Amino acid sequence: MPRNRNRFSGRTALVTGGGSGIGRTLALAFAAEGARVVVAGRTRASLDETVGLVERDGGTAFARVADVSRAADLDALVRAAVDRFGSLDVAVNNAGVLRAGRPLADVDEEDWQSMIDTNLTGVFLALRAEVRQMRTQPGGGAIVNVSSNIGVHRQIRGLTGYATSKAAVTALTRGAALEHLGDGVRINAVSPGPSETAMSLRPGESLDERALRMKEQSPLGRVSSTEEVAQAVLYLASDDAASVVGTDLVIDGGTAL
Repeated sequence: MPRNRNRFSGRTALVTGGGSGIGRTLALAFAAEGARVVVAGRTRASLDETVGLVERDGGTAFARVADVSRAADLDALVRAAVDRFGSLDVAVNNAGVLRAGRPLADVDEEDWQSMIDTNLTGVFLALRAEVRQMRTQPGGGAIVNVSSNIGVHRQIRGLTGYATSKAAVTALTRGAALEHLGDGVRINAVSPGPSETAMSLRPGESLDERALRMKEQSPLGRVSSTEEVAQAVLYLASDDAASVVGTDLVIDGGTAL
């Protein structure tokens, strides 16, 4: 079936971590379906590049530098989106960090705190700011949190801290979905596995080496494309998923089976 290219026409979509990887693909995908896009992240240059790509394809977007671990940044981000476009209809909390490679007993407190601050507290602060705005709007809104197949669905040696932060995102999503559906805000999560991003590369690993490794490790035999992850997010954020609430959709080629 042909894709509906106008599912988000007239709506504003916010994407954190929008300067690269899945976040950049999300920005392009929302814009292609009619959304006015706000991209946020820590690095101005990469955000501006995303905006340029959206505008090159005829879309509308603007960028705002924000650190998701800071409540004031998230509150200001939501205000800026509403000031610019008049509403906040969709939000994707995608920003995340990975500190990996050591058993839990050897993990530095700094690395642990960095993952908790961004992957968990950052989602909480973003959710809070987004819901507070969306529940004032007649049409409410939809939020998708980006978790990971590492956590609730899978464990990997050396990634216990990351898995903990992402498992908590799944729990946070389900609880927030229950509490705020009555406010007109529908909240879900996606849990990608290895995808076409730098985060899925091992230290020093090339793209060809990753491809060979995934042929052995993934039932699908490859990493997921960022477009495949984006289309799952767009489904959950769209009216096509109007009765989908509190789900955690795994997109990992079967690696967590």
